[in-house]
Amino acid sequence: MYLSRVKCSIVMSVFVALIAPMHLAAQAHNYVIANLGTLGGTSSAAISINDSGVISGYSYLQGNQNQVAVIFQNGKPVSLGTLGGTNSGVEWPNHNASAVVGIAETSDIDLLNENWSCSSFFPQPPTGHTCLGFVWQNGVMNPLPTLGGINGYAAGANDADQVVGWAETAIHDPTCTPPQVLQFEAVIWGPKRGQVQPLLPIYNDPDSAATAVNNMGQVVGISGICENAVGDLSATHAVLWENGTVTDLKSLGGNAWNTPAAINNLGQVVGFSENSESNIHAFFWTKDGGMQDLKTVDGDSVSFAYAINERGQVVGQSLGGPYGTRAFIWENGVMTDLNCLTPPGSPYLLYANDIDDSGRITGEAYDPNTGDAPAFLAVPTPGVNHCSVSSSAAQAGHALALNVTLPRNIAAMFQRSAALSRIVPGQ
Repeated sequence: MYLSRVKCSIVMSVFVALIAPMHLAAQAHNYVIANLGTLGGTSSAAISINDSGVISGYSYLQGNQNQVAVIFQNGKPVSLGTLGGTNSGVEWPNHNASAVVGIAETSDIDLLNENWSCSSFFPQPPTGHTCLGFVWQNGVMNPLPTLGGINGYAAGANDADQVVGWAETAIHDPTCTPPQVLQFEAVIWGPKRGQVQPLLPIYNDPDSAATAVNNMGQVVGISGICENAVGDLSATHAVLWENGTVTDLKSLGGNAWNTPAAINNLGQVVGFSENSESNIHAFFWTKDGGMQDLKTVDGDSVSFAYAINERGQVVGQSLGGPYGTRAFIWENGVMTDLNCLTPPGSPYLLYANDIDDSGRITGEAYDPNTGDAPAFLAVPTPGVNHCSVSSSAAQAGHALALNVTLPRNIAAMFQRSAALSRIVPGQ
């Protein structure tokens, strides 16, 4: 099996003192922040946390020329290696109890000279090597097969031993924008070794990609044209695959960037979508209520929702205003800047990428003491919102100095389409 059930030794060595589940007596809470460090570079990110406490993501190496996928043990990053190339990473939340999934370069050169989906997620310039999805378990990184093409990408996983992502076929797709050449389709690998099932696009779209899967086997992702193999019109439609059918989740009014990022076991979906004013906003979708605009933190114009837990808490990123970029939590209908819920002197939280069922949050921060942008873990503790306009503005100055940081999977989409400058002037 791709994700066999085993006793996971890495869980025992996770930073137990900080991430033990906490059951709060009241909803009002603050967060204690742990700086999870880097592997010698100036940046790392905690992209995913599962309910076993396994935190995974990526870290730049010394010199910032390469990055590797990591798990965070005892509050520090540990490299998972690569598939023979120089770069790897975990780029989306994935929630198998004992395995981690992500992307890694191989030692093979891409003979079509494509800049596949992986390439913009890694340090630049592109290496020209092929990239595949991987499953890491019991200390071993194993590649996932494609659909007949050269490259693949693993994004999400569940406890039913299923992995989702997208992979190239052998078809030369006329809707691709060079240097991308091959068509790609959403795919679900497993639960048994060798099982590979494509998930077809909706309507007459030629391409699709899956981003997340829950324990019910519901899969969410995007459907559209090939373009650059990331975002924009590749995400013309936000979709849900279930029991052999595909459902259009609609949009907030725009015709691009309609991207589900996570689905919980209740079938609630969060992500981001272009609205009728051509801004990107976080959304919350349910079968009965459809797609709801979560708006932004006050003063911002853009937001992204990246994760949701079983309690319906949503985390993500708000930006595009005078305060730079800031991590948020959305609960009980209210979006709050997470930096309003941290003790004085804490690192500035740039974005929140995942949240587990006990409310622990992971993402990337800025440490003004070192100038680094390290991964963080936020653990809830009783407290109240302490924000004022002046304190929020002072903290935001750190983020502005960074010229705004977006998660790698999101930044790659906008950089490839030249849309990042619309969201973040000067990019």
